[in-house]
Amino acid sequence: MEEIEAKQDERYMQAAIDAARIAEENADVPIGAVVVYRGQIIGRAYNQREQLADPTAHAEIIALTQAAAFLESWRLGGCTMYVTLEPCAMCAGALVLGRLDRLVYGCDDPKSGACGSLYNIVTDERLNHRLEVTAGILEKECSEQLQNFFAHRREENKNNKVSDF
Repeated sequence: MEEIEAKQDERYMQAAIDAARIAEENADVPIGAVVVYRGQIIGRAYNQREQLADPTAHAEIIALTQAAAFLESWRLGGCTMYVTLEPCAMCAGALVLGRLDRLVYGCDDPKSGACGSLYNIVTDERLNHRLEVTAGILEKECSEQLQNFFAHRREENKNNKVSDF
């Protein structure tokens, strides 16, 4: 059973990675998310903060909105969120409020991760709901996608600087 679940996790994480590519094509940080319910993707999104000029337009939030619309309920019990980067505090809070069963993410976010790195909102016993968390699924691919994006951005910024001479 564990091997089957691991293969499913990889398949859905690949869908999140594919969604993240769209963010990158739109000059947004490449983060992708999918919500799965009974073996079906019911929410699929990518980071759109730059595109929409909206600080809340994270992949997780958009995917949650799609999943809630599909289920016609804000209660997302039975759902699993797959996301390429460990969710921030806002997104982790939304996962708890949405009552998802499980979170699967690719790579840790040591600067703003709220599912184990800086905070652990999704398993905090003081809250009314907790999620099962699986980290590190396709971690290398998720991490490389982000590293390549920021390396490319740094190079672009370096080449666009105007010299004072």
